[in-house]
Amino acid sequence: MNPWPRVAVVYLIMAILGLVGTWTFNIIAITQSSPFVSEWLGNPPATQSLQLDLLVVAAAAGVFIVIEGRRIGIRHAWLFLPLAAFTAAAFAVPLFLALRERKLASQSSATP
Repeated sequence: MNPWPRVAVVYLIMAILGLVGTWTFNIIAITQSSPFVSEWLGNPPATQSLQLDLLVVAAAAGVFIVIEGRRIGIRHAWLFLPLAAFTAAAFAVPLFLALRERKLASQSSATP
């Protein structure tokens, strides 16, 4: 059995793109001494709508990660929540999904 199903590899690629993409802009903001938090909070309503949208999606993903991780036996799945906060949800969520697919594939190959 392939330990990394194709869909898991797709999720891994997405995780890498999420990490590189978000941190490219974070590094630019840091090197330019950008007022990161005030830029987020001082944006127009359309941007705030997008921010709230992403916040709710990230919260739902966090709940899913904890519950699904427990259900299928991924130990310490809750660690993806601080990982998302310190890196990016665009990295942590696809990474969890990749590991979830790998776990599900190993469970299905273990059952006769």
